[in-house]
Amino acid sequence: MTKPGLLPEGFHDRLPPFADAAAAVEARVLEAARLYGYERVDPPLAEFAEELAARLKAGGLRDAVRFVDPVSQATMAVRPDLTAQVARIAATRMGHHPRPVRLSYAGSVLRLRGPALAPARERRQVGVELIGLDSIAAAREVVAVAVEGLAAAGIADVSIDFTLPDLVDTLAAGPLPVAAEDIEALRERLDAKDAGGVAAIAPAYLPLIEATGPFEAALDRLRAFDADGVLASRIEGLAAIAQGLAGRATMTLDPTERHGFEYQSWLGFSLFASGASRELGRGGTYVVVHPDGREEAATGFSIYADALVMPGTVERRRLFLPHGTPEAESAVLRAEGWVTVAALEPHDTPQAQLATHVWDAGRARPVAL
Repeated sequence: MTKPGLLPEGFHDRLPPFADAAAAVEARVLEAARLYGYERVDPPLAEFAEELAARLKAGGLRDAVRFVDPVSQATMAVRPDLTAQVARIAATRMGHHPRPVRLSYAGSVLRLRGPALAPARERRQVGVELIGLDSIAAAREVVAVAVEGLAAAGIADVSIDFTLPDLVDTLAAGPLPVAAEDIEALRERLDAKDAGGVAAIAPAYLPLIEATGPFEAALDRLRAFDADGVLASRIEGLAAIAQGLAGRATMTLDPTERHGFEYQSWLGFSLFASGASRELGRGGTYVVVHPDGREEAATGFSIYADALVMPGTVERRRLFLPHGTPEAESAVLRAEGWVTVAALEPHDTPQAQLATHVWDAGRARPVAL
């Protein structure tokens, strides 16, 4: 027997006012996306494990809670990520839709185990996907929606860290060949900024470790490294995206960052904010596979609503209406933006209703602590 009220490890109740705050920021992100033409889809919480596994990154189903469906007797999986489901919708039920298709989503995801730095197993994921176009313009729009969505959610001092997930593959197949059996080790050493390890495998890749940091300076170093112009389109793409964000976000570049970007193609980015204890979300370009095997380019981002609720920013603003306050009067106050809490009994008090203000003689006065 478990103790009353005890929840499993990695689960927690979202209580007021934090649940209200998380729902509000989620709605603001979705509204920012809607104004760019992104229409919402709402996939089911669980689906056939085999189908979900085909769209998750390699090994992604290890993070999924699985069970046998008593109706179909097939193995089902609770989604650990919503992006894969949105990709399925775009490739199947909306496969006939003119491209590009712009979709947004929000919902709970469940992981079998939470990572050490963020042990929650259930989280609220919100994001957008632009499917059917692989261009700088598409990537620029998605990044802009991410920044505007965070701004609409009240997140100040947004910063973006860009990466080029396919960088090593591109170089190894061109001007800087690397033995196939060494490529994964090279990626890991570059990701860890291990100069000695990189030098032992492929010394020509060492300048990439220096091409990291504040965006403009790092991009200049990447340009200097790319003497053969193999990365020219990616570099110019990054420059164009950054130009559209000038003055709206702090930007950095880490071209060899791979952790968490295993299934992205030429572009990846992480979202951060001042005062946040962890990454807010991430995005990038990737490939959607259709049932007939045809591949389709896509770009998107996902953020977590809980991460957007910054410590110290959640506060109540509730107006206590004394017993007998006319309904017409309270309706006017709500229309003005007040959250009203009416006394349903004569002896009710503002303190009992967690009110911050009280309606007194036609004025809203702060409640004395």
